[in-house]
Amino acid sequence: MRRPTAGSGCSSHSRGARVKCRCGRDAVVRTVKNGTNIGMKFYGCPLWPDTKCDFMKWIIDNNEDDDMRYQLLQKENTISELEHEKKLLEQKIKKLKLQREMKSDLCEMRMELMKSSRKEKNLTFMLVLSWLVFAIVVVYNN
Repeated sequence: MRRPTAGSGCSSHSRGARVKCRCGRDAVVRTVKNGTNIGMKFYGCPLWPDTKCDFMKWIIDNNEDDDMRYQLLQKENTISELEHEKKLLEQKIKKLKLQREMKSDLCEMRMELMKSSRKEKNLTFMLVLSWLVFAIVVVYNN
C-alpha cells in the first residue's frame, strides 16, 4: 500500500465533484487490503499498477450519501477497468491479425521462391542442352 504523497492530501471529497489523478483520468475508489489501514478507501489512478502515476488520496467523509456514492464509484471503477482490459485485448487481436497476415505473406514468398528456383533450374538445363547441340553441330560440320 502506498502512503499519501505531499500533493495528495487527506481531505474529504466534495459532493458530485470528480477526483482526477495526476495523469488526467478520473480517479477510481480502491480499498486497502492489508497493513494498518485495512478497509480504508482511497482514490487512485485507474491504470495502476500498469502506470507510473502514483496518485493516491484518502477518502474521509461520513455523509449518508457516501454509501451510494461509493457504490457508484465502484461501478465506474469496474467499467473503467473493463474498458482498459478491452483496449488491451483489442491491441492483442490486432497483433494476432498482423501475425496471421505476415505468415500468409511468408507462405506466398516461399511459393514464389520455389517457382523461381524451378525456373532457374530449367533455364540452366536449356543452356547446357543448347551448348551441347551447338557442339554437336560444330563437330558434324567439320
